[in-house]
Amino acid sequence: MGCGSCSSGGCGTGGAAVSGCGDKGSCGTGGCNKMNVFDWLSHMDVPAGQRFDVVEVKFKGGRKEYFRNINQLEFVTGDYVVCEMASGQHIGSVSLQGELVRLQMKRKNVAVNDDLHVIYRIATEKDLDKHTQAMAREMPTLYRTREIIREMKLNMKLSDVEFQSDNSKTTFYYSSEERVDFRELIKALASEFKVRIEMRQISLRQEASRLGGLGSCGRELCCSTWLTDFKNISTSAARYQNLSLNPAKLSGQCGRLKCCLNYELETYIDALRDIPTVEAPLKTKKGIATLQKTDIFKKIMWFGFDKDTNWYPVPISKVMEIIELNKNNIIPESLEVLTPEADKSQDKTPQRLNSDLENLDKKYSEEQKKKKKKKNRSNKNKNNTSKPQAPQAATPGK
Repeated sequence: MGCGSCSSGGCGTGGAAVSGCGDKGSCGTGGCNKMNVFDWLSHMDVPAGQRFDVVEVKFKGGRKEYFRNINQLEFVTGDYVVCEMASGQHIGSVSLQGELVRLQMKRKNVAVNDDLHVIYRIATEKDLDKHTQAMAREMPTLYRTREIIREMKLNMKLSDVEFQSDNSKTTFYYSSEERVDFRELIKALASEFKVRIEMRQISLRQEASRLGGLGSCGRELCCSTWLTDFKNISTSAARYQNLSLNPAKLSGQCGRLKCCLNYELETYIDALRDIPTVEAPLKTKKGIATLQKTDIFKKIMWFGFDKDTNWYPVPISKVMEIIELNKNNIIPESLEVLTPEADKSQDKTPQRLNSDLENLDKKYSEEQKKKKKKKNRSNKNKNNTSKPQAPQAATPGK
């Protein structure tokens, strides 16, 4: 059902409707492809002699490499091309070309020299048939290799297999937390499949990126769609954002901390600069107030007393004033004593925890009562109209 170039399986010629666009998978934006790139310079015409002769080509699993277009072939994004490899040739799809490739190579520190492999030609139907046959061998090879690994009792997890288009080389992607001696495994695989074997160890994040899946947010994994750089993530990122340090909630499909913990981290760090550090409970004549939680963006800190189940919101400026008073051995009456009289008159009752939820429940119950009354009225009107009316008496004299 899928187009073969993405893990969503929602596009292609199988007749299934594509939810992202109305073009049934034939759109030119590449929105259904994994690691798609939008060429925002494609509308600019550059003379043929001034074009950057390096093309970015995408292979299975989102892997991208750069090849020289020495034959000055005309490509369209998505065209399948036959590329030179260290051993033989392989088929990939053009993902980017032009000046944006120069910027990508500069960002990834890839040098432009004669060591770059070249593109032979645009793939023909015969080339694509060979490529399809090579891809058809991947799943049986994956299952058979896993059986061999279990027989040899090797502590490694095989996640993916990629055949080169000319069937001259096979790359096995595996993950392991310890060093594995797979020399005997390579001999067994070479005699089993009659190809050149390459074992490539990948991290757990890279494994999740190749396999894909859905995250707890309900969307496809970031690492399998657009994220290419895996940065270090620590538990301090969760602490800055006041998240619960629950490994089950903070871990992603790969078993490591979620990459999205870093997305809003800088915003939280900037907002925390104005938040005072409460090293000890606040002392008031009403009792000792302990910090329960902090609303970072609203600049409000919630405190609770020992024998009181309610939490009381206090602005940050007032918290700093109470801290200064406690340092000078001055104990205020309560947390609200520093609040201006105008504010007191507006809100005499302290705001309780989850008051917004209580308001929503009250609003929902009122709406339900209104709907019920409206329904009863409509039922009464129906009953009145359905009753047969008594015949009117004839008027005398007519």
